[in-house]
Amino acid sequence: MNLWFRLFWLLLSTPFRPKLKAPHERSLLPFRVWFHDLDTSLHMNNGRYWSLMDLGRTDLMLRTGLWRAVLRHRWLPVVNAGTIRFRRELRLFRRFEVETTILCWSESWLVMQHRVLATGRDGSEIVAAVALVRAALYDKAAKSFVPVERLLGEIGAATPSPEPAPEVAAFLASEEAMRSAASRGR
Repeated sequence: MNLWFRLFWLLLSTPFRPKLKAPHERSLLPFRVWFHDLDTSLHMNNGRYWSLMDLGRTDLMLRTGLWRAVLRHRWLPVVNAGTIRFRRELRLFRRFEVETTILCWSESWLVMQHRVLATGRDGSEIVAAVALVRAALYDKAAKSFVPVERLLGEIGAATPSPEPAPEVAAFLASEEAMRSAASRGR
């Protein structure tokens, strides 16, 4: 993660922000585009979106209390798949928010949605980018992914996964096809 100042701000501000109940409540983090976020086209760099989304997932872990189990068991957060769609550019000094939501899960991974939101001149919400990621926690000692049932149990959230929406099912099918192709040596 190359956003140390923003990470420190997140860590310092978390105790003053309301707790979140996973898996149904969303994280919403406010930001502004700064000089170090820009690329040569003078808008926010595509890679910066992914880094800010890391902070959204971190915020969910912190505000749900999952971070305690992550530290106690030395689990490692892992993103093993992702897709993004850019819809609007973000220019210097533009305010925006990163919204992070857990959509569904399987035995060992979660699918999260990140939306980068800005406000239009008329006050309407503008979706600048939307991404889907498949994420998990990896237990180095057990050399396996932590069962989602266990990580939800750590935060007192025992609930079945919602059915994946069509776009999530397509994302997961695409990732499975890529995994299969890679294992065949393509």
